[in-house]
Order: sequence, then C-alpha cells, then structure tokens
Amino acid sequence: MDLVKGKNVIITGASRGIGRGIALAFAQQGANVAFTYSSSEGPAKALEDELTALGVKAKAYKSNAADFDAAQQLVNDVLESFDSIDVLINNAGITKDNLLMRISEEDFDKVIEVNLKSVFNMTKAVQRTMLKQRYGSLIHMSSVVGVKGNAGQANYAASKAGIIGFSKSVALELGSRNIRSNVIAPGFIETEMTDKLPEDVVAQWRAGIPLKRGGSPADVANACIFLASDLSAYITGQVLNVDGGMLT
Repeated sequence: MDLVKGKNVIITGASRGIGRGIALAFAQQGANVAFTYSSSEGPAKALEDELTALGVKAKAYKSNAADFDAAQQLVNDVLESFDSIDVLINNAGITKDNLLMRISEEDFDKVIEVNLKSVFNMTKAVQRTMLKQRYGSLIHMSSVVGVKGNAGQANYAASKAGIIGFSKSVALELGSRNIRSNVIAPGFIETEMTDKLPEDVVAQWRAGIPLKRGGSPADVANACIFLASDLSAYITGQVLNVDGGMLT
C-alpha cells in the first residue's frame, strides 16, 4: 500500500542517519522528496540519486533551517520545483552534551537554535502554503530525552521539550484548517553516530529497553509515514514515542 504516494515532502537534515532513512522510506512509498543538508554534499547528492532511481522527484538543498530567511527561501525554492508541500518533517538537530556546570552559553544557545528555532522557522515558512491548501501534516522530531530529561543534556532536553510544546500549540492554531501537527520522540536509534560508541555502552542501553534492542532509522521512518498519511487523519497534537518501551 502506497500510503503517501504523490505527496510532496520536505525533510530537514536528511543526508545521513534518521533523516536519510525517512527520505528513503517516503520515496519507496511513492512520495516526492525535497531534503536539506548542511555540509555533507557528497552523501546528499548520492541520496538524491538513490531517491530519483526509485521513480520519484527528489532534490537536495544546501540550507540552514536555523536561519529564518534561509528557511523561507528554501520553501520558495521547493515550491518552484514541487508545486505544493504536503508534509514537513523537522528532523535537523545537533548535540553538544555536557554537565550544567561545564556547559557554555554558546553551546546552550547553539543547540536551541539548531534544534528548536529551526522548527519554528520551517513551520512558519510552510504555514502559508498549507493554509492555502487547507491541508498539511507537520511532523517534528523530538526525543525521549525531551520527555524525561537526561543528565548531561540540559540543552538538548530543553530544545526537544520545547518542540513538544510548540507542536501542541500549532496543532491548536491550525487544526481548523486541516493542518495536523505531531511529534515523534525516538529512543535509542542505531545509526552511524551510535556505531562509534563502545560495545559495552550499547549493550547497556539495549539491556534497559523492554524490546531488548535499539531501534533503526526505518522504525522512525515508519512512524513518519503513518503520521503523514490519511491513516492518521484524526490525530494531531500528539507525541508518539518510538523507543522500544523505554518510557513505559
């Protein structure tokens, strides 16, 4: 079943990891994909080619979602090529972990800017288009850390918790125009970043998860497909934990 066939999707931060998995899943389901990257031009071009080979329209854009004007320009550029925007997936994010006593103001501000302000920038940029269409699905990537907090990640937790509050507010504002706003909160997802962790650390993570395994980018992508499709037409303002039961 092609749940999102023909839909036009923007995904921020999709050249690798979870974002890349989401882009592939949407293309495999027949969606046209516009995605952003910050510096990984080679992987971005390779992904664009891979998506296009699946028979959909796909285009990579070098863009900084944390920059308000750049976000607006991106949406304008996407509309020139894709005509409409049906789904926005706010996935761009960074970490600069440290204990509160050691974290710098610069590192706190940077994480808030990239993780949270980018969501505001992109959502505001696509709002006009979705209001005219009277349709749209906004999907914002938070984290289980944004739900429960985590020592050494006060900046990251604050940014991801902020996404939840932002999304719920947008759901209330835009629901009457058939625009839905939901959050996905991934748990321990195994990507290129986690591959660099010591095996004993990964094993400890897995042991604490009820399903006894880490998630994959495909697990998160499947949740995105659901929230972008008409199967979730009556769902808005919600947080979907994709965490193997970590928060149970």
